[in-house]
Amino acid sequence: MEQVDEPVKDEREQHVLAIGFRIMPGVSPVASISQSQHQPFPTPSPFSFSVASTRWSSRPLIHRHSNLFLRFSVLLFSFISALTLVTPSTNNKHHPSPSFTDYSELIYCFIVAIIALVYTAFQLFKGISDIAHRGILISDLTSDYLSFVLDQLLVYLLVSSASVAVPTIGQVERGTALRKGTIVSTSMAFATFLVMAICAILSGYKLCKRIGW
Repeated sequence: MEQVDEPVKDEREQHVLAIGFRIMPGVSPVASISQSQHQPFPTPSPFSFSVASTRWSSRPLIHRHSNLFLRFSVLLFSFISALTLVTPSTNNKHHPSPSFTDYSELIYCFIVAIIALVYTAFQLFKGISDIAHRGILISDLTSDYLSFVLDQLLVYLLVSSASVAVPTIGQVERGTALRKGTIVSTSMAFATFLVMAICAILSGYKLCKRIGW
């Protein structure tokens, strides 16, 4: 029985070798193993980093410039609004006119104008830093969230300050520098509100585009 089993085992080994050689005809198993072991790793192409390097520049440059232009307009209008309230109080020292501090509504308008001035200066600084240093100051997602929330808050403050300033114009004495300054300041507050409303719409659009689209 042992003599019969040995030829059977030899035939099975031959079949296994035949199957192994049919998998890769004409190629030595030793050569295929050595080729797989010495196969070099693929060299990364320099163009593979193009997507990551251009992620920050996905937004068109004209959108960033238009945003900076709108922010600068808000900065200018809020500065004029605050300046026209303070200037009439310091023009005529011999014949002083009523000061804006005599009216609580005008004090509120002045505070809102200063808040808009400081906030817009920060947004301008951030926008210029993003262009110069490619967005390393604050991440895009955090910036979009902050811009959306703070823009909405500032729009509310601006429209409320302009609304309370309109009735105050009738309370200020006619012909005084404060009355003229209040009219100019209220006009600039409305202009600031309109431009800031556009900024708030754009910031909401960018946030929705980043989250949902």
